[in-house]
Amino acid sequence: MLCEASHNKGKIERFYLTVRKRFLPLLTDEDLSSLDKLNKSFFKWLEKDYHRKVHSSLKMTPLDKYMSQISQVKTYDDPEKLKLLFLKRAQRKVRHDGTISVNSKLYQVPPVYIGKKVKIRFDQETYDNIYLYENGKCITRAEPVIMADNAHAKRGNPISFAKMTEGGSKNV
Repeated sequence: MLCEASHNKGKIERFYLTVRKRFLPLLTDEDLSSLDKLNKSFFKWLEKDYHRKVHSSLKMTPLDKYMSQISQVKTYDDPEKLKLLFLKRAQRKVRHDGTISVNSKLYQVPPVYIGKKVKIRFDQETYDNIYLYENGKCITRAEPVIMADNAHAKRGNPISFAKMTEGGSKNV
């Protein structure tokens, strides 16, 4: 779905109306001379005006509402932990060769997952790291398959069926 349903957009549309009515008329040519100056003006307006006026449905200022629930706000000092929370989530079936495909690229996963469906998370802008998750916990990282290396990998000598069955069932 490209657009949210109209009934879900009321709050943001109301905010834009407030910006158009209370912020835009205050702008000067100087404010519009650069994006940096426009941003500074906007954040100054947010701090001095929007956050400090009583909201009709909240019956308090947005700042007071925020501060009344500040104990519920989680903070993260480690940007990497925060980044992990916003990874795209998907599911893939591990192929017989122990790989999964993400964005038309192959990634190697541990052989124990062959034939199983796995939950993965990844940054859909870079596809640098593909993480496998089990029960909500990251268990490993899928490594990209490098086709040139894979083509030249040494493999053990194949055993013929005749050799496997030689000597009866004790060798099978």
